[in-house]
Amino acid sequence: MTDKLTFSPVSECALLINFNQPDSAKLSATIGRVTQAFYQQLSHCIMNVTPSYTTILVDYLPHRIQLITLQKQLSDIIEKVQSEPANQVERRLIELPVYYHPDVGPDLVRFEQNGNDIAQTIALHTSTIYTVQATGFAPGFAFLGDVVTEIQYSRHATPRLQVPKGSVAIADNKTAVYPCESPAGWNIIGNCPIALYDPNQSPMTPFSIGDQVKFVAINKAHFFELGGVISEGWYE
Repeated sequence: MTDKLTFSPVSECALLINFNQPDSAKLSATIGRVTQAFYQQLSHCIMNVTPSYTTILVDYLPHRIQLITLQKQLSDIIEKVQSEPANQVERRLIELPVYYHPDVGPDLVRFEQNGNDIAQTIALHTSTIYTVQATGFAPGFAFLGDVVTEIQYSRHATPRLQVPKGSVAIADNKTAVYPCESPAGWNIIGNCPIALYDPNQSPMTPFSIGDQVKFVAINKAHFFELGGVISEGWYE
């Protein structure tokens, strides 16, 4: 509810909205809809809207709108979005193919040591519909929650210097796909051959806060058909 909201100026042209709730799929869906509504209704006076797990940062044009007026309009938009019946809210579902195998998922062995064989890990990872709760770290990187308890696993104490594009990973109760070659401290369990970031396209990434994501297991042949590559020497 809007009575839990706090608005904090963080610069002369930026306002931080804190929902003061624990992060959850429901809150992420709300933040995603609120972010879209801000852009649609206040494009004349805002520059950027940056959503996160439990907050939204709004960069605005102070010569076009006063802070007190902006805060009132933002609060009204949030209240309207939160009042929408849940069954009338459409949420996009993005399906991502994943090849789960030690060749591209070197940390599957960690899950085996924890009592889940590869088949169990795949079944558990693909059984959940995840919610995009935040974006960041790298262009096209989406933090997806929530991973079921049985396959939650902490980050590596020492991150790898680099993993291949498309690496699918788990850290604690979040999962994600590395959209480009990158350092990585998460547990790599497979690879998605679909490009998730292209600066020459619009939008550059398919993910928006509040979207839903489902992973679908594919075999090696299908992985190669979709452009997947198995690289040697990445995971030392």
